[in-house]
Amino acid sequence: MSRQVVGVTLDNLEDLPRHCRKCVYWEVAPHLRGQVEEFGETELEKEAWVSSVLLEWGSCGRLLYSNKLPVGFVLYAPPTVVPRAGAFPTSPASPDAVLLTAFHVQPEFRGGGIGRALVQEVAKDLTRRGVRAIEAFGDAQPESRAEGEHHCVVPAGFLTRVGFKTVRPHPRWPRLRLELRAGILWKEDVESALEQLLGQVSVSTAGSSGFARS
Repeated sequence: MSRQVVGVTLDNLEDLPRHCRKCVYWEVAPHLRGQVEEFGETELEKEAWVSSVLLEWGSCGRLLYSNKLPVGFVLYAPPTVVPRAGAFPTSPASPDAVLLTAFHVQPEFRGGGIGRALVQEVAKDLTRRGVRAIEAFGDAQPESRAEGEHHCVVPAGFLTRVGFKTVRPHPRWPRLRLELRAGILWKEDVESALEQLLGQVSVSTAGSSGFARS
């Protein structure tokens, strides 16, 4: 099974699951959400939000494909451009952190490490950009939602399993944080560079024709 992770852009936004593509839970202020949904403008609002963040801040999401099939995605951005962020009882998010917002893995692909892989990709991207931490508002009681209901807040249990720590407890909406360690990413980059260098040396040695003759 081959996997590929790419940045979310306006060109691949349609690869999000349909209910996620139309959801503006994070992207629109709570008091305006009902109005946007009533007039059927959610997809336009989602596209406008992604476009704005891409232009003003840069990459704000990752899509994971398995054998060219989109099976999971994550969105993230500075808290200042996430209208929903201020509505949680455990807000505000820390000013040195980027907020993980929408996160989804197709049900039939859960349990295979795709969620963890997406978090790792976000961590790599943000570490290279000098960000100190990722924060997220978690749902501590995901079992309380109605059967079949799509929910837009990541279960707190999943966040703790992939390394997040609770920084502000709450019975339903805790805020969690993942510290980003630049040293680990530096080690990965050095190892990758060494592998490429050793590969080039091997090719050069294999192609040598022996000692030059006078």
